[in-house]
Amino acid sequence: MAEPTEDEKWLVVDGRRWRRTDPAIPDDVLARLKSHLGRGRSGVRTAESDAELAATRHRTQVAKVGLGERGTPWWEQTDSQRRDRWESALVELDGLDD
Repeated sequence: MAEPTEDEKWLVVDGRRWRRTDPAIPDDVLARLKSHLGRGRSGVRTAESDAELAATRHRTQVAKVGLGERGTPWWEQTDSQRRDRWESALVELDGLDD
């Protein structure tokens, strides 16, 4: 696989650089991770206690790592490491609902 370009790695909004989502994530997995991310972001806005806020921030963090937007940059990982990253994130995120 060719080294991704800077435009493939980063999204620039109002002069601020944001890491792009790992393009290797399968569509079904991507949808599940984004669902958890949306729930986490929504929960941050509606949390009624410090414990709820911490839990929703944790969900957001794990989802962002699973998406490759935080943690080790996805372009520095092997295909196996990338797959392990999003699969582990989903296991943890799905476990939060139990």
